[in-house]
Amino acid sequence: MFDEAEYTCDACGETIVVPLDPSAGRRQQYVEDCPVCCHPNVIEVSFDDDGHADLDSRPESDRF
Repeated sequence: MFDEAEYTCDACGETIVVPLDPSAGRRQQYVEDCPVCCHPNVIEVSFDDDGHADLDSRPESDRF
């Protein structure tokens, strides 16, 4: 099991590393501001039965 994952900020193209916390639930969704350009990104994490994470991101403007 990994304790970090990464996504690419849609606004600036920077690769961002985020911590993973499987104790917060198998499916998680939260907004994280890019530490480089401050653009908000919606992060979705899901964990399979083996504890492996799948992370997706999209701009917050696509949230609704």
